[in-house]
Amino acid sequence: MDDKVRYWIGLSDYDLETAEAMHKSKRFLYVGFMCHQTIEKAFKAYFVHLRNETAPFSHSLSFIAKKGGFYNAFTESQTDFIDQLEPLNIEARYPSHKETLLKSLTEKSRRKFYRTPTICKNG
Repeated sequence: MDDKVRYWIGLSDYDLETAEAMHKSKRFLYVGFMCHQTIEKAFKAYFVHLRNETAPFSHSLSFIAKKGGFYNAFTESQTDFIDQLEPLNIEARYPSHKETLLKSLTEKSRRKFYRTPTICKNG
């Protein structure tokens, strides 16, 4: 495995562990953020693996997947999940509406975040 791919995978694994720790402590806003980070880094690893190029300097999950040529391989359910995570990258860092966002993270949506490892492995 290429060192650059290994680098991104290592970061992705670390972020997933962090998401799990945040879930245990019920810091749900940061669970979403860390799930986004996990998938972003996994996508960048896959991008580097497929294209043998530097991963895009972007936090947009759909952009990275489209630029890497693997977005169309996702199911509709997977793209819906990606769309749900996308705004959490910004909102968790700059929570202008923290309370509203926290209320939107229902138990059902929180359970969906546990699909993160599946997206990473099937991406």
